Amino acid sequence: MTPPPRPLPFRIKLFHGAGSVAFGIKDNGFSVFLLTYYNQVLGMEAWLVSLALVIALVVDALVDPLLGNLTDRTYTRWGRRLPWLYAAPIPLAFAWYFMWVPPISGPPDFWSLLGIAIAVRLLLSACEVPSMALVPEMTRDYDERTTLFRYRFLFGWTGGLITLFLAYQVFLRDDLLGQEGYHAYGLFGAVTMATFVLISAAGQHSFVARYPKDKPPPFRLRATFHEIIEAFSEKAFLIFAAGALAAYVSQGMTFALSNYLYYFVWQLSEAQIAVYPLVLFFSVVAVFVLLGGLHRRYGKARTGAITTLVSMTFWLIPYGLHALGLWPQLGSNSGAAALFVFIFISNAAGVAAVISATSMVAEIVEAFEHKTGRRAEGSFYAGNWLVQKSATGVGILLAGGMLSLAAFPIGTAPGDVSTAVIASLIAMYCGAVLVLGLVSAFWLGRFPISRADHENRLAAMAASRGDSA
Repeated sequence: MTPPPRPLPFRIKLFHGAGSVAFGIKDNGFSVFLLTYYNQVLGMEAWLVSLALVIALVVDALVDPLLGNLTDRTYTRWGRRLPWLYAAPIPLAFAWYFMWVPPISGPPDFWSLLGIAIAVRLLLSACEVPSMALVPEMTRDYDERTTLFRYRFLFGWTGGLITLFLAYQVFLRDDLLGQEGYHAYGLFGAVTMATFVLISAAGQHSFVARYPKDKPPPFRLRATFHEIIEAFSEKAFLIFAAGALAAYVSQGMTFALSNYLYYFVWQLSEAQIAVYPLVLFFSVVAVFVLLGGLHRRYGKARTGAITTLVSMTFWLIPYGLHALGLWPQLGSNSGAAALFVFIFISNAAGVAAVISATSMVAEIVEAFEHKTGRRAEGSFYAGNWLVQKSATGVGILLAGGMLSLAAFPIGTAPGDVSTAVIASLIAMYCGAVLVLGLVSAFWLGRFPISRADHENRLAAMAASRGDSA
């Protein structure tokens, strides 16, 4: 009989989670402020900014599987992942800073934005792919993996939300369109990202630093691509990818439009916007507390599907009530309070769905190992990023297209945009959210690896090795 696994030390959960602060800051910058900064402050056309960000995402997404395979092949006395976590964060910090403080004089052009965006994304991947690939290495337990991802998402969201709060209340408090505020925002993000990735790596060092069990074969490009294709052909991965793809398109579109939605559609004041990061933070804390119990009761796939539907529904209700004339006055405190209630529920359910999906990938690792005899944590989590980044790029492109189709004006203050333009933007946006939410829930609910499947597979592999541990 296989003994129950020992839980990971609490300090390891903390240090592992701390590494995702860099991702939270990156996601906050790319999704919330970059389109606004380059469009409204630096004067680039919205569709050009969106196109540059989409191309950067596509390049990054295509490189990620190769990067994941390289981390799988890394063979050092520090293991497969730690060397990457020590090498990447300092160059990442410089690239992030120069994205907000362009080193060239005059207005930025398409190619300079594209180049720096690609550099930031590739260096961030060199931190995130090996860090996430550590999860199935550190534990094979179904619930402990969820716990590690709960900590990752808690730290990632906390880092992003603290940065968001500082952006609205410190860096951009006096002027959302002030260039100097974005410079300070970039410097803060650069220092914080590098610091937390290095702290995370050092804190896990004694726990994971050892030579891998098997030395990988020499790197050959043809063999590498064969391994990547073989991993991505796994049925469970394809089903996961279909559900995650739709969810991340919706998320990327929503984040890219967030400033437009909150300032121009809902007309929130600066004081009301200050509450917004707190609403998001407490929604993530609620997920951190509740998600483990949901997974134990319903499993990851069912939880992911149900929470996707809940998130979509509660996100769309305010727009429906507004269209029917049943919403409080725009910009009022009662309107803001009602909006934040729906955001709290929707965001909590959405985060629960994303954590569930991300944790599912860990079980694919053993399914693939059982079939092929080869573990490919880096490849599968690079595949997760391939899906997320490609989908987020499509979402950003959709956001830029919607702004252009709605003829959204540049440099116009909230409250001065015509009702027809706002209505056109809302109609396109809500229709896309509805379709994407239904598609995502359909596929996530069909993920084929349950808790029992995973545990039976571990037992079978242990028996084949003559091992009971």
